[in-house]
Amino acid sequence: MTTRGHCILSHGFESGPEATKVTALAEVAQRLGWTHERPDYTDLDARREASPLGDVPARLERLLGLARTAAARGPLVLAGSSLGAWISGRVSLQVPVAGLFLMAPPVRMGEAPPLEAATVPTSIVHGWDDELIPAGHVVDWALPRRARLLLVDDGHRLAAHVETSAEAFAQLLGALRA
Repeated sequence: MTTRGHCILSHGFESGPEATKVTALAEVAQRLGWTHERPDYTDLDARREASPLGDVPARLERLLGLARTAAARGPLVLAGSSLGAWISGRVSLQVPVAGLFLMAPPVRMGEAPPLEAATVPTSIVHGWDDELIPAGHVVDWALPRRARLLLVDDGHRLAAHVETSAEAFAQLLGALRA
């Protein structure tokens, strides 16, 4: 079977590559003919001397290196949860991507620059009751780019909507096929 492209699935802060959501996305990618990888950022998240969110610049650099390599081989989709969504958006400005899938994206994150992303097909899943990132901020961010936005009755971890997130990811990958 020929691959349709490659997906890099970035976990959130204090999570890991075996996390429930990125694992569900990996299963979707596999089923739909996309190769995938789930980078491990736990070593960088542990660097609290760098910032309360660990070594975010090193997280960006790690994803950027992987994304450049993958994009040289063919279509690339970046997906991420929370801090993983933020770095996916930032990297999409430097590497050609076919699409973005952002779960609970922090559109504003303390001293860091606001979330920016390439103008590509983008799908977002966010919780109405996200205790870290107000849903209204995400709506405001999604509006000018006409991103597909699914707001669900959940909090930041989207724990009750893993399958919903996986279905939304499948829809994005399916739309990129066309």
